[in-house]
Amino acid sequence: MEPLANLKVIEMGQLIAGPFAAKTLADFGADVIKIEPPKVGDALRKWRLLKDGTSVWWQVQSRNKRSLSLDLKQAEAQDIVRTLICEADILIENFRPGTLEGWGLDPEKLLELNPKLIVLRISGYGQTGPYRDKPGFGVVAEAMGGLRHLTAEPGRVPVRVGVSIGDTLASLHGVIGILLALQERHQSGKGQIIDIALYEAVFNCMESLLPEYSAFGEVRQAGGSALPGIAPSNAYLCADGGYVLVAGNGDSIFKRLMGMIGRNDLASDPALENNDGRVARVAELDQAIGTWAKTMTTDQALHLLDSVAVPAGKIYTVADIASDPHYKARGNIQKIQMQDGSELDVPGVIPKLSRTPGSIKTLAPNIGENTDEILRSIGLTDAQLASLKERGVAFTK
Repeated sequence: MEPLANLKVIEMGQLIAGPFAAKTLADFGADVIKIEPPKVGDALRKWRLLKDGTSVWWQVQSRNKRSLSLDLKQAEAQDIVRTLICEADILIENFRPGTLEGWGLDPEKLLELNPKLIVLRISGYGQTGPYRDKPGFGVVAEAMGGLRHLTAEPGRVPVRVGVSIGDTLASLHGVIGILLALQERHQSGKGQIIDIALYEAVFNCMESLLPEYSAFGEVRQAGGSALPGIAPSNAYLCADGGYVLVAGNGDSIFKRLMGMIGRNDLASDPALENNDGRVARVAELDQAIGTWAKTMTTDQALHLLDSVAVPAGKIYTVADIASDPHYKARGNIQKIQMQDGSELDVPGVIPKLSRTPGSIKTLAPNIGENTDEILRSIGLTDAQLASLKERGVAFTK
């Protein structure tokens, strides 16, 4: 039995933040009912590259879920949600604050129907505060949380991280919140509301950014490929045009690194024994490592760095990922068979549990694929189903 096999989850929302949290729960056995608008479904179905009209990303984000298609603007659909909530453990939503309330689905009212319900609410700025009503996407949250300012070469325009990291960080914080609330529910028997803001999830990962400003008035600036304040840690150009990433910032690691590149003078320099001394001379260290790196290919450099146990790596493309033996050995890449019989590589299930691991059990559903079975499970007759679909309240593709 998977660890979350007895949990029932209602997912409301679309795109990334809420659905990613629900996907994580579904991978470990939770029964996730994803509520989608009729005909068009979740907007993610049309994002990025499409196969047979549907995003291949959809197969990652919505695997292991069931799709119930309802027009939530209609009162009968809202009543269906209330019925489902009475038997649910968790509700996940990532609409703008006030959207649920506008449908008469206020979390406080839902908790009256089901006092054990845990409600995860993910939004750009949270459910309180002066910005609560502003629309907030991940790219804005990443900037407000402090990340965007740091992702640049000094003096150049800050770039965004190439994936929606703000949404994903918020999702993972949401999953943590759900697991904490479940643990507390074992003691109290009561549910609660979890309020996650995208920018807060980013800010929570900003390490020493704020205390350095508080103590020293230091506004950390973009460091490019280096990690300011920690040395040496940078990307170094090799003879074949590739880059080798070297993290030689541990005290003993630094000595091994300097010895391996033929700079025993630096390895034995008392002023460089600790990180603060190395930071003061980081340009000198980067030049020494960079000069060495230019004399060999990326693979040659990595082989030598591995031989003296210095943390190092190359910059992976997805082609590197797809062919890497370690990814395969860890089950990080799994093949699924699409409905047309073709195969698709998708990320495996993370985290890894030794005794009750998660798994990919079902493909991502078509819009409303499970509408009939879900509505029948709460007592609706075939005649009632037909009426709901005829009037556009529910939908089955």
